[in-house]
Amino acid sequence: MRKNLWWRTIILTGITIIAILFALPSVPGFKKFPYWWKSIFPSKPITLGLDLQGGMHIVLNVQEDRAVQNFVDRVAEDIDSLLKENGIKDFSYKREDVSNITISFKNSKDEQKIIDLINKQYPEFNVESKEPGKIVLNLSEEEIKRIKNSAVSQALETIRNRIDQFGVREPLIQRQGENEILVQLPGVKDPKRAINLIGKTALLEFKLVDENADVKEVLKGKLPKGDEILYGRSKNGRRIPYVVKARPVMTGDVIADARVSISRDFNEPYVSLTFNSVGARLFEKITAENVKKRLAIVLDGTIYSAPVIQEKISGGRAQITGRFTMEEATDLAIVLRAGALPAPVKIIQNLTVGPSLGRDSIEKGIKATIIAGILILVFMTFYYKFSGLIANFAILLNLIMLVGALAALDATLTLPGIAGIILTIGMGVDSNVLIFERIKEELRAGKPVRSAIDSGYDKAFVTIMDSHVTTLITAFILFIFGTGPIKGFAVTLTLGIGINLFTSLVGTKLIYDFISSRRRLETLSI
Repeated sequence: MRKNLWWRTIILTGITIIAILFALPSVPGFKKFPYWWKSIFPSKPITLGLDLQGGMHIVLNVQEDRAVQNFVDRVAEDIDSLLKENGIKDFSYKREDVSNITISFKNSKDEQKIIDLINKQYPEFNVESKEPGKIVLNLSEEEIKRIKNSAVSQALETIRNRIDQFGVREPLIQRQGENEILVQLPGVKDPKRAINLIGKTALLEFKLVDENADVKEVLKGKLPKGDEILYGRSKNGRRIPYVVKARPVMTGDVIADARVSISRDFNEPYVSLTFNSVGARLFEKITAENVKKRLAIVLDGTIYSAPVIQEKISGGRAQITGRFTMEEATDLAIVLRAGALPAPVKIIQNLTVGPSLGRDSIEKGIKATIIAGILILVFMTFYYKFSGLIANFAILLNLIMLVGALAALDATLTLPGIAGIILTIGMGVDSNVLIFERIKEELRAGKPVRSAIDSGYDKAFVTIMDSHVTTLITAFILFIFGTGPIKGFAVTLTLGIGINLFTSLVGTKLIYDFISSRRRLETLSI
């Protein structure tokens, strides 16, 4: 009996000390720790959520019609190649609406051949012959819905990847409604940079510069067919016009990696690109066929560089230069690694939660916890006397272990999480009340103190477990299906339930066992 008691004392004391050590960085005033501390214990305080430390709350609207439009434009270009490959020459095409393509042709004999080719290659389009020499392709409603839904889902994942690489702790990124995305970024100190990172479309294209075009004539309105005019940035910030082929020879979907490197010549950052196997072969082919020509690297419609291809480039590597700052180069590498957004996004709500609001929430939460704790301590001491003091000791252990567990798990504390801590205090009291009332029943039945204590714990065990397990199931459901602050509440509640079971059934029982091992108890202050 005595040996078992000492082992339980050592275990309880050890767990309490470890919890205190984990919780120390979260205590105001404790900032400097020994060099070896970080390898064992956390050196930073518990991470606070958006509602406590401030940050950004953004709602984005995905321009899903643009995703449909982009899809239809790509199909139109593919149809142009398909018809030419099959011997149909005298025709033209035009996207009339977001989801419609009109094909005009002069030879009436080509009509059925065009219809058959399109039906075979693009079954998602409904083909109609409106009038002689004209065919209209309408994208089906099912396909439009699929593209829109896919655009929102892809945008969600792309934004999540960007934010993960940006380094924000515990962000909340979720779909809201049909075409909106909710983003919460706790602790973000540079809102403008975060918005630029999230909203950048990051459409990377490689386009050949039209060496035969006269830029001055183009600026007057004489643009050659199949060309477009884009602008690049010069060293002094002035825009430089380029005439490039409208159709890209390669796009950014073949990028495997993008990293920031430093130029040896000018000591400036640039973005180094690595292509996947498909991109490496394509880039090698493009550079081999266009030696001594300029290849423009275009990001979201802006030319960052247009180097002359000196020779065939093998190995699947390229560079984007443009007199970047280190921050600009880092953000560009992030969005290229994460991929381009399938459609532009529009910010429809942008709220910045200041740290003063979070500080006010923390102060009120701490005040509520202290008031609730004092009232409970006074009640337990007044009503249950010495046994109430034992219950109060268990509640104190409960709080210490809970804060230590949150720090150990690197959990994020939110305002609902503070509510979960307060609820845990109440559940701890409830458990001790059940035990004490059972002990009092046993004492009234005439049992000795030692026997009454053991019977009280045994009989209260089932009731305590039942109430805690049902609450634990609720906490699990909240954690699985909840988001953000709701998860924070579920985490603190789950940890609190487990710790409360330990402190109420093991901690308080240990004190009774320790006292009864020292002297024979004739009466019990309860």
